[in-house]
Amino acid sequence: MAFEVNSDCRYAENHEWIQVTGDTATVGISDYAQQELTDVVFVELPEIGDTFAQGEPFAVVESVKAASDVYLPISGEIIEVNDALEDAPELVNDEPYGDGWFIRIKVADPDEMDDLMSPDEYREFVAEQEG
Repeated sequence: MAFEVNSDCRYAENHEWIQVTGDTATVGISDYAQQELTDVVFVELPEIGDTFAQGEPFAVVESVKAASDVYLPISGEIIEVNDALEDAPELVNDEPYGDGWFIRIKVADPDEMDDLMSPDEYREFVAEQEG
């Protein structure tokens, strides 16, 4: 399966991406993940001010196929949610690295980024999963 990988992001094993700018980060699901889910019909996002540890579920994405938890790649506090997804969840399918982002967080521990995959490592990880 062909899928896009954003070279400015790091990736988690559950197919979330994160892009850090200073002490804030934007999080979403990868192009590979949205293709696997097929048509996204609903996204349940957390509240601003909620805090999550690395690897904790922070959102639910529902598609015509399944509902899946979305896990935070690194610890942080929610500072912004993508309200556009409430009325247009298909943005996750159309622009997973653009308008389909889920949340922005205040980064709690920048060292946790070391646990995530580079774009090249993520490509290899998906290729191994695909077998």
